[in-house]
Amino acid sequence: MACSTLTEHAEQLNWSGAGLRLIGEPPPPHSARRRLVAASLSGEAANQPPGGQDAFREFLKSEFSDENIDFWLACEDYKKTQLDHLHDKAEKIYMEFVQSDASKQINIDFHTRKATAQKVQNPTPSSFDEAQKLVYILMEKDSYPRFLKSRFYLNLLSKVQCNSLK
Repeated sequence: MACSTLTEHAEQLNWSGAGLRLIGEPPPPHSARRRLVAASLSGEAANQPPGGQDAFREFLKSEFSDENIDFWLACEDYKKTQLDHLHDKAEKIYMEFVQSDASKQINIDFHTRKATAQKVQNPTPSSFDEAQKLVYILMEKDSYPRFLKSRFYLNLLSKVQCNSLK
């Protein structure tokens, strides 16, 4: 399909996690979608076009919810932190994303916010796991399906198609 025709037919396309599918086909199984979202967030999806994470971030910015991917990525980085640096990093993530007046406050329930605040006092590599899981589920069930139907994703597909023809 030529670059121009991909864009013209973009309304008929949707992403299933295993490739393109026509709208109206059933969505992928829950576990397949979960793997695709995780791989896309980490930038490791073999079947995700290059630049997918950047396109998803831009989509989230357009919806004023880019704090979700920023928090998720910060948590992934935090888990790799050396033990002697956990406290400083945990405090930074908590202040930026979790505390009630955070500059990039994530949407989590009161109990998770309170539990996370307690865990940050004596941080471990899993201190943010509960909050991260909630944010992940929010992106998986809400933001990511809309992203796959958005102009951001369709533009990404078009760029990938055009680059493959060169």
